[in-house]
Amino acid sequence: MGKRKSSAKPPPKAPAPKLDTSFNCPFCNSTKTVQCTMDWERQEGTVECVHCKESFSSKINHLSEPIDIYSDWLDACESANA
Repeated sequence: MGKRKSSAKPPPKAPAPKLDTSFNCPFCNSTKTVQCTMDWERQEGTVECVHCKESFSSKINHLSEPIDIYSDWLDACESANA
């Protein structure tokens, strides 16, 4: 005879950590001053530094996150300086 299955439920899974929406500015080196906004109707993401008013915008899709727009901005800065 075999054992009966346990009636205990598995422990609940921990929720995924939330990603940041505020970042460090590459121009004025201020911490947590770059804010990201996602405009889903126009499919455009914008990052802007509150301190020095530098901004960048790029196209987004349904999989985009604020970190994606910020990293696109850093890539554009590096390509402009190269």
